[in-house]
Amino acid sequence: MKKLSCILVFLIFTLGLTFTAGAEEKISIRLGHIRDTNHPTHMAALKFKDMVNQKSGGRIEIKVFPNSQLGGPKEMFAQMQTGDLEMVYGGINTFAWIKGGEAYEITAIPFLFRDYSHMSKALLSDFFKPVQEKAEKDSGIKIVTINGDTAPRGLSTRDKPIYKADDLKGLKIRTAASPTVLTTMKTLGALPQQVPFSELYMALKTGIVDAQENGAIVVQSASLFEVQKYYMKTDYIRDVETFYMALPFWKKLSKKDQEMIFDAAEKSGNYETELTLKQLGSVYDTLKTKMTVITPPQLDLESVRKRLEGAFDSFEGTKWPAGLLKKISALK
Repeated sequence: MKKLSCILVFLIFTLGLTFTAGAEEKISIRLGHIRDTNHPTHMAALKFKDMVNQKSGGRIEIKVFPNSQLGGPKEMFAQMQTGDLEMVYGGINTFAWIKGGEAYEITAIPFLFRDYSHMSKALLSDFFKPVQEKAEKDSGIKIVTINGDTAPRGLSTRDKPIYKADDLKGLKIRTAASPTVLTTMKTLGALPQQVPFSELYMALKTGIVDAQENGAIVVQSASLFEVQKYYMKTDYIRDVETFYMALPFWKKLSKKDQEMIFDAAEKSGNYETELTLKQLGSVYDTLKTKMTVITPPQLDLESVRKRLEGAFDSFEGTKWPAGLLKKISALK
């Protein structure tokens, strides 16, 4: 009888463990981004996938969709807002393109950030925290981490070099769908065009547009040097890759899973930063063999700064909170 009781206790204990393990249901997360599979963004997304899979023991599955397979940033954000997509990995600049994220237009102001460190400090500062919290609430999208450094944006053209502000007049240039960037180009006399990134190569090749503004790593990884002759290293806009998650989905996760996602995202963003810094030197060396690369002091960037003075005054207090620009500029 005693032996039978021991067996029953053992069986009940075993069944209890089985039930507890089974109670943690499997979670499937789709993650989209716009970069090609050679870009550090994709490498970081794959690292995130592997880390989450390992940390969760395979319970949480991340499916990565690169190269705008799920649409551009605006389309993917919209899918998150309707509950049709769980995650996006993309620039913080693009968060401004959706309702609720307009304050992040400030991140696309040319020459606002001295370097990545300055940008990171600003976005993670106490004075920026209320901006982020309001944007998350209004958009329904959670900013998980902001720490994947990307190459600063420059300018490439098909048939003429750009040295100063006046050279941009009449230039058909593909730009990001950002009011700040559009205002920048229009103020400089250029003709900004909207072309999905997945169609950019052919648009440059066929002359639908003559120029584009992206970082050197994008120019190399997307082989844009094949359809562009000049690259101007203006470093005029900085961006940082950000892991986004649909806020309702985030709230449904257990605290343990939230911490796991955050940790994996932070490490993956740091990994992209490392890749970017390692690649930049060799990328410029490679581009110099395929294009004419023009750098300061050949570039008269001061003429661009002067032309843009006052261009964004109407955004102060409308797109972003009044006084925010001054706080960012004063940050050491």
